[in-house]
Amino acid sequence: MSLRAIFPLRSHGTLLRGPRRLAAVIVASGLVAAGAISATGTATADEATPAHGGATATLGGLKISDQAVVHSDEGDQRVSAGLFEMSVDNGGTLQTYCIDIHNPTQRQAKYQEVPWSASSLHNNADAGKIRWVLQNSYPQVGDLAALASKAGAGKLTEKTAAAGTQVAIWRFSDHVKVDAIDPAAEKLADYLQQSARNVAEPKASLTLDPPAVSGKSGSKLGPVTVHTNADSVTVSPASDAPSGVKVVGKDGKPVTSAADGTQLFFDVPTGAEDGSTSLTAQAATKVPVGRAFTGIGEHARSQTQILAGSSESTVSAAAAVSWKKQGAIPAITAEKNCAKGGVDVTVSNEGDAAFRFQLSGKDHETAPGTSQTVTVPVAEDQPYDITIKGEGDFRKSFSGVLDCKTAGGSGGGEPPSPQPSPASVGGSTGGHGTDLAETGSSGATPVIAGIAVVLVAVGGGAVLLLRRKRNGTPAQ
Repeated sequence: MSLRAIFPLRSHGTLLRGPRRLAAVIVASGLVAAGAISATGTATADEATPAHGGATATLGGLKISDQAVVHSDEGDQRVSAGLFEMSVDNGGTLQTYCIDIHNPTQRQAKYQEVPWSASSLHNNADAGKIRWVLQNSYPQVGDLAALASKAGAGKLTEKTAAAGTQVAIWRFSDHVKVDAIDPAAEKLADYLQQSARNVAEPKASLTLDPPAVSGKSGSKLGPVTVHTNADSVTVSPASDAPSGVKVVGKDGKPVTSAADGTQLFFDVPTGAEDGSTSLTAQAATKVPVGRAFTGIGEHARSQTQILAGSSESTVSAAAAVSWKKQGAIPAITAEKNCAKGGVDVTVSNEGDAAFRFQLSGKDHETAPGTSQTVTVPVAEDQPYDITIKGEGDFRKSFSGVLDCKTAGGSGGGEPPSPQPSPASVGGSTGGHGTDLAETGSSGATPVIAGIAVVLVAVGGGAVLLLRRKRNGTPAQ
C-alpha cells in the first residue's frame, strides 16, 4: 500500500516549499536523531548567552481573516489571509501578520522578537514599506470607514481589512502574485501597495548590550547598556549570585531600576572566588509595530511573523558576567547573521592572558583586552550546534536553526540539504507542530507524520534484520 493511501493529502489552500522540502526535513530529522543516539554519553555544554531580549510569545492562531488567491506557474491556490494572535510570556497579547507565506506555521509555536537582520527581511529592500503598511492600515487604523474611503474600497469589515493588509504585505515580503478574493480587500491591498514608502526599522522593546561581559574580580565589570522603549525597567541579579556581587550604576550604587541608556555594572569584590552570574531586566511596554518575530527552539521553522499591534506586554532581557583573579577571562555571545548566511560568534577577553579556543575545527586566539567575531557558515533551514572549546576544559555551546529566507528569496523554494550544516552536530529540526489550516500553514502534517512513522519502522526493521543475521536467525 502506498504512503498516499495510508496518509491521504489534505488541502487547506496553503503554500508549502514543495514535497521535496518535506521529505528533506524528515530525512534531516532522522539524521539528527541518529546523531543524538550515537552521541550518548558526551558532555552537555552550557548554552551561550542569547543575543536578543524583548518579547517571547506563543502563537495562538489566525483570528481575523478572509480569502486570497496566489498565482504561480503551477496554478492558482486559495489561502487564508489575516491577523494572527500571540500570547506573550508573563502577560500581554500581540497581533501579527505573516511575512513568510511559503513556510508552514506550527501550532503553539514559540516566538522571539528579533531585529530584521536576523530574519527574512535582512536583505529585503521593501522591508520599510511593510512597516508603512502596518502603520497605515488595520489594526493600527481602527476607523474602517475612513480607511475604505482612502482606498476607494467601498465598505471594509475587520476580516476584509485584515485580508487586504496581509495581501499587500505579502507582495513586499515574499514578492508573490497574490490578490484578495473580496473586491474591497483587493482595493485596499492595491492602495497600500501603491502608497507605501520606506520607513526605518523600529527599535527593540528591550535589549541589553552586550549580553555578556567578563573581567577580573575586585572591579566593576561592564558596562551593560539598557536599550528600551519602556519608561522604566526592573533590574534583578540572579537569585544564586555569589555573596558580595552586586549590580550597580556608573556611580557604584546598587541599581534596581533603569531606563533607556542606563549603564549597568557587576561589582565583584576583591578576593571573590572565580565564578559567574547574571542579571535580568524586565519591563511592561507595547512592542513597536514592525518588529519581526521568528520561531525558536523546536519551532524555529515556523513561519516568520511581523508585529501589527501590541497590548502592554512583558518584555525581558538578560546579561551574564564571568570573572577570575587572573588568566584569560572570555565572554562569548552568538547572533544569527542572515546577510552572511551564518552565526556570528563574538569572543571578548578581559583577562591578562590570551584566550585560545577551537571553533568549527579551527584554532583561534583572542588577546587580552580585545574581541573578535567569527562567522560560522550554516546552511539555510538546517539545525546547527556550535561549540567553542578552550583551555582548562572550557566549553560553550549554542544551537538553533538558520531560517533567513522565504521561498521567493531562496531561488524558488529549493529544499534544504538532507545533511546537517557543516558546522552542525545534533540540534533539532523542529517539525513537531500540527497544521493550523491558516495563512501559510501546512496541510501536509499527516504526510510528515506518516513518513516519519514509516522511517522509524524501516529503521527498526533494518536493526532487527542485522541482529538476526548476526545471530544466525533467518529474517521472517
